[in-house]
Amino acid sequence: MVSRRQFVQAVPVGALSLAAAGMPWAPAAAAARSPGQPPPDRVVALRGDSLFTKPGAYPAQLARIVGDGHGIGDVYLADGAVASLEATFAALLGKEDAAFMPTGTMANQIAIRLLSKGHSRVLLQKESHVYRDEADAVAVMNSINPVPVEGGASDALYDGIAAAFSQSEEKPYPIEVGAVSIESPVRRLDGAAVSQETVSRIGELARSKGAGMHLDGARLLLMYGSKDFDVKRYCAPFDSVYVSLYKYLGAPFGAMLAGGKDFVAKARQARHVFGGAIFHGWMAAAIASNTLDGFDRRFARVREEGEKLLDMLAAVPGIEVHRVPNGTNIAFLRLDERVATGLKERLSKIDVVTGDVIDGRLPLTFNETLLRKPVATIAAAFAPPTSA
Repeated sequence: MVSRRQFVQAVPVGALSLAAAGMPWAPAAAAARSPGQPPPDRVVALRGDSLFTKPGAYPAQLARIVGDGHGIGDVYLADGAVASLEATFAALLGKEDAAFMPTGTMANQIAIRLLSKGHSRVLLQKESHVYRDEADAVAVMNSINPVPVEGGASDALYDGIAAAFSQSEEKPYPIEVGAVSIESPVRRLDGAAVSQETVSRIGELARSKGAGMHLDGARLLLMYGSKDFDVKRYCAPFDSVYVSLYKYLGAPFGAMLAGGKDFVAKARQARHVFGGAIFHGWMAAAIASNTLDGFDRRFARVREEGEKLLDMLAAVPGIEVHRVPNGTNIAFLRLDERVATGLKERLSKIDVVTGDVIDGRLPLTFNETLLRKPVATIAAAFAPPTSA
């Protein structure tokens, strides 16, 4: 598992700019790079869902995107670019409405709070962000008990959810489950995604039990390019869906929480109660909207090029490729010592950065920067030099 801190430490500071395909603000960021570093729009970073943006690059990005600023501004997240992006996401996800949230944690907590309707139990994966990474907020903020289930992102998740429902119904003290929260793709499972069939089956089960369904889809759009993936169909079993604006859409912060009209109206009220009615969100909304335009096509290409690269690497002696079952944009390489020795230096010469090789294992994460260079060039750099 690659942490955000490890990612920032591994990527050259001058490369921390969202200058991927379709994001033409790279020259302004490039002007601030350190001597000897490649232009940020040339770096291929094989780690992280996107490149983080340097603070100094945001003014140039915003100036280009918003123009004279007409119709962009919002006041307490009403109107402007925020309202426009809310409408875009509602349509994209097949929901009636969507609300801007300052953080994904807030989006998840509000969704679970509302869908549970006063019941004290929510079912969720034991590896999920809500259970592992939100500081027990479900219990602390909402007085709801999280029940972690087995199954991860596999088809066995249905059995785990079904067993948890059955256990909750046991006499003499049955407890009604208020909601089911599913994360997909799952960060702690290296981006593995729950299948369409499994989420549909769980949705039917939850409805039969009167429980709401929430999708922590922070990385949902990284499923573009997956076989038979249709974002509306995938979201259909869920009453609410959260998508991140900063993980791969370039915004400095923010999330979208989509659902029915009444649900979203209540979510906006809860956002205020939770302290999330910030004065302006247009900066994040404008950047995310700009990146979202064409993201489906670009990321499908990323997935295609990533598969080509993995196939090429599998043909290099000393490299074993391990794909993540039901994966999205993460794979692992097992490298022998001959390949691992000097690899960072070989890749650096062609402006490619990766994480560290640990015990012969190297994680690769594909993002839009992969489209900057022919994958054959990258694969060739992995091969160790031949002895004279």
